[in-house]
Amino acid sequence: MTNTAMAEHRRYQRINLGLAILLVGLASTGLLLGHLSLNPWQTLNHLLSGDERLAVIVLEIRLPRVLLGLLVGASLGLSGAALQGLLRNPLAEPGILGVSASAGLGAVLALYFGLAQVTLWALPGFALLGALLATAFLALLAIRDSSPLSLILAGVAVSSLAVALTSLALNLAPNPLALSEMVLWLLGSLRDRGLSDVVLAAPFMLLGWALLLSAGRELDALTLGEDAARSLGVGLGWLRARVIGGTALAVGAATAVTGSVGFVGLIAPHLLRPWVGYQPSRVLLPGALAGAALLAAADLAIRLLPTRQELMLGVVTALLGVPFFVHLLLRTRRALP
Repeated sequence: MTNTAMAEHRRYQRINLGLAILLVGLASTGLLLGHLSLNPWQTLNHLLSGDERLAVIVLEIRLPRVLLGLLVGASLGLSGAALQGLLRNPLAEPGILGVSASAGLGAVLALYFGLAQVTLWALPGFALLGALLATAFLALLAIRDSSPLSLILAGVAVSSLAVALTSLALNLAPNPLALSEMVLWLLGSLRDRGLSDVVLAAPFMLLGWALLLSAGRELDALTLGEDAARSLGVGLGWLRARVIGGTALAVGAATAVTGSVGFVGLIAPHLLRPWVGYQPSRVLLPGALAGAALLAAADLAIRLLPTRQELMLGVVTALLGVPFFVHLLLRTRRALP
């Protein structure tokens, strides 16, 4: 390894370490700050002494929220980085495949038919089912058709159909309460989530992460072109199916427990790419860490803002993401010959 390569590797490690330290700081702050701010030492003493009121606040209200914020943010950031490498499009993000919209449709159907009132597992279960059905269709297409354009168009079609059916369910809502529940869920939030949501979503997310991280070297080969990647032994159909499947598992599980949270998968990889290089494999892990930090910081800001009613997380990320997307679009157009 040359001196330049060693220096770049050390820089890469320092960036990842810095992001990990930032995540620890944000998670600790999320456990201690809120409407009731807690002193770290007093909190530890009270928890060890068995203060039930404080234990409920920290362990049953704030801890699940912090954990889900980190897991969901990492899933969105990692999926966005992998999709940008797969499609060789800097504007790609998880919503482009229609997985989030399909998961949202499944959750809305659970609320529409009242199944969410029967069991707490119905809403996330139906959301995951919607994501997996969309994935099955996209994975089948990815194996049969090697064109990235076909994959993007199929994702747009799936997303449009899911949005149309979701709008139909909202239009035919049986009562105003059901309509309110569906709309609020679609806006995305980490509020009122419990450890059961973490237990449900985490295994699917971790499996999705494993699939996405394993595709790093093949994504690097794909930057040379499809013909060059094939000559290096990359199976493009299997690569696309793996990235799509990993995205569906990670993003579908995230959407199942938090609702729709957009643009994190677009912003996080772009924030890190100038620092870690433009190889897709080098963006995956930092993209996941940056996505987790971004979502944790956004949720912490929501909790600390002195608003009469807590803002929805999906609204805040959209307000951040839309100007960022427009900036990237204009920069990409200026770069074209």
